[in-house]
This record gives sequence, C-alpha cells and structure tokens, in this order.
Amino acid sequence: MSYSPYLGSPITNTRLRDQHHVTDIAGMCAVCTADCLGPCEIGLSALRGAEAIHPFAADRNQFASEKRYPLDFSHFTINGRVFGAAGLPEDADIATYPNADISSTFGREQSVKTKAPFILPAMAKLAWREYFSGAALSGVPVVIGEDVIAKDPKLEVKGHRVAASPLIAEMVDAFRRYDRGYGDIVLQGNYDDEYHGVLEFAVGKLGVSSVELKFGQAAKGIQGMGYVAKIEDALRFKALGYLVLPDPTDPAVAEAYAKGIGPRFEKIGKLPMWRPEELVRRVEELRKLGAKRVCFKTGPFDPRDLSVILETASEAKIDLVTLDGAGGGTGSSPSKMMNEWGLPTVTLEAVVMKIARRLETAGRLVPRIAMAGGFATEDQVYKGLALGAPYVDTIALGRAAMAAATVGRQVGEALKNGTVPKDFARFGSTVEELFVDIPILKAEYGAEAASFPTGAIGLYSYLNRVSVGLQQLMALNRKFTLRTIGREDILPLTDQAARETGLPTALELLDRKP
Repeated sequence: MSYSPYLGSPITNTRLRDQHHVTDIAGMCAVCTADCLGPCEIGLSALRGAEAIHPFAADRNQFASEKRYPLDFSHFTINGRVFGAAGLPEDADIATYPNADISSTFGREQSVKTKAPFILPAMAKLAWREYFSGAALSGVPVVIGEDVIAKDPKLEVKGHRVAASPLIAEMVDAFRRYDRGYGDIVLQGNYDDEYHGVLEFAVGKLGVSSVELKFGQAAKGIQGMGYVAKIEDALRFKALGYLVLPDPTDPAVAEAYAKGIGPRFEKIGKLPMWRPEELVRRVEELRKLGAKRVCFKTGPFDPRDLSVILETASEAKIDLVTLDGAGGGTGSSPSKMMNEWGLPTVTLEAVVMKIARRLETAGRLVPRIAMAGGFATEDQVYKGLALGAPYVDTIALGRAAMAAATVGRQVGEALKNGTVPKDFARFGSTVEELFVDIPILKAEYGAEAASFPTGAIGLYSYLNRVSVGLQQLMALNRKFTLRTIGREDILPLTDQAARETGLPTALELLDRKP
C-alpha cells in the first residue's frame, strides 16, 4: 500500500478517471486511454505546466496533507484512572471536570494570562478579522501571518522600510477591540519582512508587544511564490526589494512581455540565511525596541537543524517556540511539499522531546514549546500535551480554528439574507438561537455581544468546545491542572508508536509502581 495520495485531489481541483484501478507506485490510473481528456494532475500539468504544482484557488481555500502517515495521534489511546485526584482535593464535590484548571500564560518574564493552553498560528487570509477577534474573545494568543505588506494596497514605505501599513493596523485592531487582558496578538516576520522593517514598524508605531521570527518561508518551509500577472505589479514588488523573476527592469524582459513571449513574472520569497549568533542579537534588538515577547516559529526540518533552533531559543530566552509538523494546515504550499516533506507531528514531537531532555541534562534553559500540525479536537490536544509533557505546554489550533470562524461568518451572512442553513435549522432561525454561547459572552461584554461578528462567535464557541472537552479528558485521568498531565496519560496502540515515543505499553505499565 502507498501512504501517498493519488494524482487526483480537490487541492489541485483534479480527479482520476478510474479511481478504483490505480497503480500505487505512481498514483495514476492503472490504464491511460487514448481518448482521456486528462482530468488528473498529469492532465492539468499538460495544460498549465508549473502552475499545476500549486493548490487551486489558494486565496479562497486552506489546505492540508492528504497523506496517510504511518504514525499519528490515532495510534494512541487516552488512559484513565480510578483513584485519587491530582491538583484538587480528593472530594467528589470538588474534583469534577468544570474545576479542571486549563488556564495558562503566554511568555516568560513579561507573561500574559491565557484562558486555555492554545495558540492560533499564523494566518493572514480567509476570515482573518473573525480569526483575530475570536481569539480575543477566547482569551488566547493569535499570530498574524507573514508578508502582509505585499497585500496592503495602502502600504507606505521610505526606501524599502515600512512607514505605514493600514492592513497590519486593521489586523491588530481586530484583536484589540475585544481584548480583556488575556492572550495577545503576535506579528510574524519572515526574512523579507525583516528586510522591510515590519517588526520595527509594528512595535514602534502600533505598540505591538509580541513578535515571532519565522524559519523557512511561506507555509512551513518552502519559498513563498506566486505569479504576478502585470509588469506594473512586478515592477512595484521589485522596487520594494522583493525577488522577482524574470527581472521586470530588464529592457529585454519588458520587450518580451509586451510581445506576449517568455516566462510569467513570479514573486519569490527569499530563503532565510539566519545564523544562531545573529538570531540572538536580533532577539535582543527586538526587546530593546519594546517587544515584550519574542517567539520562534519553525517547521518539521532535519532534527539537527531543530536542535540548533531550540539551542538558540534557549540562549536567547525565547518566549515560545512553535514547531509545526507535516500533515497540518498550510497557506498555499505546493501540494507535493504538503504531502512529501517534513516530519509528521508525532515524530516531530518525539524528536523535540529528546532535544529538550538534552538541554535540561546540560543545565540549560528549556524554552517553552507549542506543537502544531493537524490538531483539531480535544482528544488530539490532550494527546499532544501528554506526549510532550512536561516541555510541551501549548497546542496550536490553526485550520480548525479558521474553519470555525469561516462557518460562523457564512451562517451569519445567510441569516442576514433571510436564509437559515438547513443543516442547522433544527436549532432556530436567529443568531441568538443558533449561536448558543452568546449568553456566555454577554456575561463578560454585555448585551452588545449579540451583535459581535458571527465568525468571531463561531471561533469562540469552537474553542469553548475544545476547552470543555479537554477538561473532561483531564478529569478522566484524575488530572485537574495542566502541569499534572503526564506521559502516562496516553498509551501506544502499535509497536511503532511505542518504539518512536518511548511510551510504555499497557502491559509494561502494569509492572510499574502506581
């Protein structure tokens, strides 16, 4: 059997002619007929060339791997205990799931409280207003994605440095207008953003307190890339300092463009050329500028590189390192990169655990760690926290959170247009009837909560569901604070799961003292 998906997918808007007879090794139909019009990925490539590498309509969709990895969190089961209560008195009236404390903090020396151990990772598209606003309602940190300035039609620069970015300001305000002192909005900067002084602008002009430096480019690791249709736009990006190929300032290229010949323009993000000592200095600079929290974001790279990143984070006293496993969501990565690159989340977390133990054994600071990469529901969150205990104390919820914000927004729009989505009509026909958590928001924000953006309410309700589910699973293990969650709270179901993570099987656990 093949773990890789076939060459027909909604990600590329393609399909196989005969999905029941496929050659696993290639992912193609077992029989290619002479009269096939080629709806598969090979056929698309025959018409669109290198364009077929990329997902379909990336501006309107979000994506994740379709690969069936040989190890994921379904290969573990959650343990359960009968005796005792860790974190609360052994009192049946007190040790109950609503009293499980899932509150946490974000940051080290200048920390802010959070209502749950979640962070919403970098996004800057789709229902982004609702995504940022919903994070504030939920009291968790949220990250503005990279390269926002390239999308800002009102961007002002002096030289190549940002002087004003109304779009970034609007994104920051989407969080702040609902902020009640929990979590924070974090601005991510990639290598190009650093060249443009995006973080300096945000900290100095917008008062942004939390920033995140990204390793890699675009979604997880590959270079950001995108076709530029008009030479005028290509020239604008070139003038800003972006890498644009072919060079639109070359007279020969401009002449060829006018004749409709030659390759299309492409804006390509620069691959970071960081060095550890430069990163340490950069972190110190950002703190001197006024950043209260400086974070790292990285993908599932070679374990040796991950070790350098975590060692650098230790030296720089980074506030949070988010590690994003293969298989989770991406913005617009090439489909093959999503499916065939990087360590899947469970394997990545096992590697991170080993690096963290080495740091601790050496007497070095172990940075706070968040895991990302396909987390969507409370069982996955609990397993992620348990597998990484005590070093992983935060879980990133990306695609699922954005999906909740998008659904909430779409339902709200349907109600405004006098339509009740048929799948939800059983709950009622008004915003307050459909969105059951509005009374909870009213208790904190007052009656105006009923008029909040429905996408933000949808994200709040989704995170409420995951929070309550997490509390229930904690009570199942008699663990009533986050710090009491341990690796013994999950059991591997396969030999590979046990071998890669070092977790004891049920039989091995039987021989250990309680």
